[in-house]
Amino acid sequence: MNLTETTDETRDGADPARSDDLAAALLTAEARRDPYPLYARMRREDPVHRSAQGIWYLTRYADVESALGDLRFSNDRDRMTRAYTALGGDLKAFSRLTDRLGRVMSNTDPPDHARLRKLANRAFTARRVEALRGRVQEIVDRLVDEAVAAGPAMDLIEAVASPLPLAVVCELFGIPSEDLPRVKTWFRRFGRLSEDIDKSEAAIADYEEYLAGLVRRRRADPGDDLISALVATQNQDDRLTDSELLSTCFVLITAGDETTTHLIGNGMLALLRHPGQLARLRADPTLIRPAVEELARYDTPTQAIVRVVAEDLTIGGRRLREGELVYLFLAATNRDPERFQDPDALDLTRSGSRPLSFGHGPHFCLGGPLAKLQAEVAVATLVRRLPHLRPADCAVLDWRPNPLQRRLTALPVTHRP
Repeated sequence: MNLTETTDETRDGADPARSDDLAAALLTAEARRDPYPLYARMRREDPVHRSAQGIWYLTRYADVESALGDLRFSNDRDRMTRAYTALGGDLKAFSRLTDRLGRVMSNTDPPDHARLRKLANRAFTARRVEALRGRVQEIVDRLVDEAVAAGPAMDLIEAVASPLPLAVVCELFGIPSEDLPRVKTWFRRFGRLSEDIDKSEAAIADYEEYLAGLVRRRRADPGDDLISALVATQNQDDRLTDSELLSTCFVLITAGDETTTHLIGNGMLALLRHPGQLARLRADPTLIRPAVEELARYDTPTQAIVRVVAEDLTIGGRRLREGELVYLFLAATNRDPERFQDPDALDLTRSGSRPLSFGHGPHFCLGGPLAKLQAEVAVATLVRRLPHLRPADCAVLDWRPNPLQRRLTALPVTHRP
């Protein structure tokens, strides 16, 4: 049942056995394949770890949960740009992207963040998300039908997990179906940010221009879509500026694409590696909601998020200085034995655990409910319709080389006896 993984040589030559190389060890082939043993070691030996580059790594649940609600850990665009610029080297290039994305709720602090999120919440309501469930089911069924008709094997990422969120978000935002190929190309370039930042930046520029055109059309001729709803907020108090409107559309449309894809991909891989849990879900489909919560805890696509220290503070006995970058490792907190019983076990009946998979506090992921809805429908449908689903013979897994994300390049499976 085990799938094999690639075993590239360690890329930076760091010795994972040395404590001062804990951060560098995240770049090794071993950690790329399975970072969780290293997270456990970081929690034990140095839970508030400072890398050779001067970036802080937090891995304990209590510390990260506290930081996510603490305004001294800033998400402000200008602070982030300065912090990446100060680091120099390859990381300096990220400052260009943080700067050009504009001031949106995902890279602002209160009070701007509260204003922008309130306006987005008016358009991105729970009712609007839940109303999509039937349409999501139709899309998943169509994708599964096409995959089954194509033959006994498929790449589950390419066949279902990747096209689903793009189709859903385009429908939600009223993006014409004929534009999907262009949008898909841009989204894929965004997803390769750590591999080719120049192409990612060019794709962002093209996509921004495209969105600006959509906004102009919705202003002239509103519809029943999310862009139209956001345009309508410009007539209300605390309205979005034109720049904020465009940036908010950009973030809301793009943010959930890769996360949803790999929530489904990582979740299905976990089920295939735990046949007992897969059988339990197949026997009791009502488990799907807690199952998705547990799958997101067990192997979350967003391994870490970034903050900047806004003022000097002490955490875990270490002094963090204003302007320093902090990586909050959500994936490490989700396996913290101080918070979760038997944390390395996959248990679809686990309840009340409150993992940090979608963040916490004022920046809790606005698109989390939509991502979970899509994962619920996709996973439940695959489990129900493909009872013989299993890893393809001699399948080789490879993970994208970004330690802040956990994303498969492909998931080869077969679905016939």
